[in-house]
Amino acid sequence: MFKPTPLNLPPYPFKITQRDDVVFIFDELRKKHLVLTPEEWVRQHFIQDLIASKKFPKTLIQIEGGLVLNQLQKRSDILVYNAAGEKLMLIECKAPKVRITQSVFEQASRYNSIHQAKWIALTNGLQHVFAKMDLEKGNFVFVEEMPDYLDL
Repeated sequence: MFKPTPLNLPPYPFKITQRDDVVFIFDELRKKHLVLTPEEWVRQHFIQDLIASKKFPKTLIQIEGGLVLNQLQKRSDILVYNAAGEKLMLIECKAPKVRITQSVFEQASRYNSIHQAKWIALTNGLQHVFAKMDLEKGNFVFVEEMPDYLDL
């Protein structure tokens, strides 16, 4: 059974319940209870931080959207859109024990080859990495902090 651990994100008053030996967290965007895994703990914190700290509109955040990559069905953790429906940011969430490495960035980049978002964010709840696509050079430029939604 997963025991929530502190993250490098602000705490939020999540609705956590337990049935038998399974712990659930209520996802406000999808309006349902989800099994509380380490990755889900990170995802829920990061989403709340996007909304509260960076002013991301709830209605423009898609969670666990499907995509097909090399004829395989995959799932991107979080996609953020603008009001015109264009993909602004792809966010890949990992469990806190999973280090954010080059291979994690490469996984997100492969997913983004389909999505074509302008930003990629990687997080394990403890470490956060942000990169913006440089359209002229065709590569990503890493930045220290993620901008507010209106500055994307």
